[in-house]
Amino acid sequence: MSERVGSSGKRGAGAGSLRFRRVILKVSGEALGGARGQGVDLASVTRLARKIGEVRRLGVELGVVLGGGNILRGQGASRRGMTRVVADTMGMLATLINALALEERLTHAGVEARVLSPLAFPSVAEPYVPRQAVRYLEEGRVLILGGGTGSPFFTTDTAAALRAVELGAQALLKATKVDGIYTADPVRNPRARRFDRLDYLTFLERGLKVMDATAITLCMDHRLPIIVFNLSAPGGIARALRGERVGTLVGDM
Repeated sequence: MSERVGSSGKRGAGAGSLRFRRVILKVSGEALGGARGQGVDLASVTRLARKIGEVRRLGVELGVVLGGGNILRGQGASRRGMTRVVADTMGMLATLINALALEERLTHAGVEARVLSPLAFPSVAEPYVPRQAVRYLEEGRVLILGGGTGSPFFTTDTAAALRAVELGAQALLKATKVDGIYTADPVRNPRARRFDRLDYLTFLERGLKVMDATAITLCMDHRLPIIVFNLSAPGGIARALRGERVGTLVGDM
């Protein structure tokens, strides 16, 4: 894989200490919704943009996949009686709203970014074409991969796994509200135990809900490591990129 990152062709400061140089970061829509996890909270989007800017300065080639649950979650709308295809399409559109908000904040912070989408919205997003996406990564641009997979019935976790495989990422970073994967919900069960490491099959056998089975299986088939960590933890992304112990590692590493 090319080490050319940034339009100048120079590697970022600290790049030599990185274990992963090209990654996909999956962030839930709720992370953009403020304390209530609803709507688009400008302060929350700005904080995320700052974290992403810090990652770029390390010299990492970064793609970001955003959920849309702060606006509309397709599965939730389907359970309330909406046709699943329509509900999921609306959910995918919600991810594009989040993508545009993040792109604006990144641009404001001086970070070059491109919104790419498998859904055709040429006035707001470029079409997702893997070869072009890789070129943007090598030029130092942050990819904001909106629109999910472009097809209903798939979660944005699966979209993140799919994009990671397509773009040759070395890891999938899954940002959550807690510091890894637990035996139970640690908010409801204070006795829940955190896993430092899990292999793919154990994750699937235990039926853990942090990511859906399709996403895990895709990562397993391509031996793509997943790191589940707390987005709010100071320096959490950088530590994961350096290969330090942070959150929970899912994989055969």
